[in-house]
Amino acid sequence: MTPGTAEKLSIGIVGVRRGRSFGAGIEASGIARVHAVCDIDEDALRQAAEGLGAAEMYTSYDDMLDSAELDAVIVATPVDLHVPQSIQALERGLHVLSEVPAAVSLEQCRDLVSAGKAADAVYMMAENMNYTKPNVLVRALVERGLFGEVYYAEGEYLHELKELNERTPWRRIWQTGVRGITYGTHSLGPILNWMSGDRIVRVSCEGSGSHYVDPRGDHYHDDTSVMLAKTAKGGLIKVRVDMISDRPSGMCTYQLQGTKGAYESARRRGGVHRVWLTDLHEDREMWHELSELEADHLPDMWREPAGEARSAGHGGGDYFVVLDFTKAITGEAPCPIGVHEAMDITVPGLVSQQSIERDGEWLAVPDSRDWRAGGS
Repeated sequence: MTPGTAEKLSIGIVGVRRGRSFGAGIEASGIARVHAVCDIDEDALRQAAEGLGAAEMYTSYDDMLDSAELDAVIVATPVDLHVPQSIQALERGLHVLSEVPAAVSLEQCRDLVSAGKAADAVYMMAENMNYTKPNVLVRALVERGLFGEVYYAEGEYLHELKELNERTPWRRIWQTGVRGITYGTHSLGPILNWMSGDRIVRVSCEGSGSHYVDPRGDHYHDDTSVMLAKTAKGGLIKVRVDMISDRPSGMCTYQLQGTKGAYESARRRGGVHRVWLTDLHEDREMWHELSELEADHLPDMWREPAGEARSAGHGGGDYFVVLDFTKAITGEAPCPIGVHEAMDITVPGLVSQQSIERDGEWLAVPDSRDWRAGGS
């Protein structure tokens, strides 16, 4: 099929409940539009088409790829479909923005990398937490050397989802049905963005055991799983994921330590992100609010963001990730989370699933850049 030839990039969205949240970013790009939407839920499909201004609706992904004149696809379906649907689009020369995580198995990862290498199209993973205002500011501080050498980080995803599991059964299979760090990209995305040029080379994972059952009487996997990770440059990372324990949600929290400073994100909604940097702060006993550094260090993207960015989901991430995707498609800027970066933040969690079954054994994390064509 020949990609769309309209003046604006023609984008199709599969999985509209999640996918429609990217609409504001698509419109704000000024160079793209939602042309087609696809979902098996016809009511949600009609609502999304109306809200996004899509000209075409499909209940079959194959039909959308075959019939709609598209330049790119946003894949926002259940996680086990991310790779097969991304590959289908890439093989047609369509650019792909895929929801997280990139894949649910190492075999899928290899297939995706192979397809990405062969395609004359952009693949990008939509790790939106890289784009929140605090995480963008911390990245700027790291780049300016204010943390010194960064050597330790923590990320936590604490989001009780037992009720949501029953409304979205795929979560019960792929998130709370698999042991290990099944949903670690929201932690690893920002952390490896701060540890630029580094990657995880081995992991160890342990769990807390199971203390809850679902409405059918089946036990969930370990309530809390913790993964330790060593990087190629010697850094240490700790990631905790808990989607089961009864507690207020902490969602995404972070810590970062370098030779010249430390950062701790807020642990509750409305809380204070705090930082201490030797070059800027004299009193070692006093934390400072991260927001105090915005005037001198906040990147332009967050200085005067559009109202749509401020109100977009995931702290504005759903807005900015689409802007970067369209810039990558047009060649205005490199793709920031391409297929190898997607593997860097997806593969460690998949290897952790093996480690936890082996009582926390340290296991090597393969580098997708070494994978040869054909997935070998």
